[in-house]
Amino acid sequence: MPTRQQTLLWTLALTLAFAATACLKKPVEPVLGSGFSDNFNRSDLGENWRSTGGNFRIEDGVLKVQGARNHTLWLKRRLPSDLVMTFTTWSDTSEGDIKFELFGDGFSTSTGEGAYTATGYVLIFGGWKNTVSIIARMDEHGSDRKATRKLTVQPGQHYAMKVESKGGKVSWWIDDALFLTFDDPSPLRGAGHEYFGLNNWESPVSFDDIVIHPL
Repeated sequence: MPTRQQTLLWTLALTLAFAATACLKKPVEPVLGSGFSDNFNRSDLGENWRSTGGNFRIEDGVLKVQGARNHTLWLKRRLPSDLVMTFTTWSDTSEGDIKFELFGDGFSTSTGEGAYTATGYVLIFGGWKNTVSIIARMDEHGSDRKATRKLTVQPGQHYAMKVESKGGKVSWWIDDALFLTFDDPSPLRGAGHEYFGLNNWESPVSFDDIVIHPL
């Protein structure tokens, strides 16, 4: 039988463990409700975005990034289950690599040398040195990803992005032309799959005029 002193020590250890868990609990942000928009006409990221260490910054009313190496910038608003979003984006070099995520956990980021496991749908335009574009379910290298080589990123060209997610289907348009779709029989939703993020590896990329509406 444990002594009274041992019992007290165990009780104290359990109390401290529960307290530490409570301190580490991630905040739960509100659902974006009737919609969200950001034109980045300010000098800093502001309270709506959660940086995980990537070199995201605002210059001349545009969100810019280069060399983030999978340190995601997360929007601190939970997404509705069905939505449509639009934004403008471009890359300054022929490497392309315009990358963003839907229905991630809102906190995940690179660990170590750029190693990163996504928690949502990953959409990449002109990835892998501008050779392929994809929609993937968490694993951008997975065999179930949808890919195309029919369009590459042209340096400096501004692209109008539109993404609609309804039920288990993600549809992606570029400049009003349907680009890729992904049908998921087990849609990523609920706890751990509620946030939108912008990502980057090495190339200089810009984002502007993000608008998200529930469907």
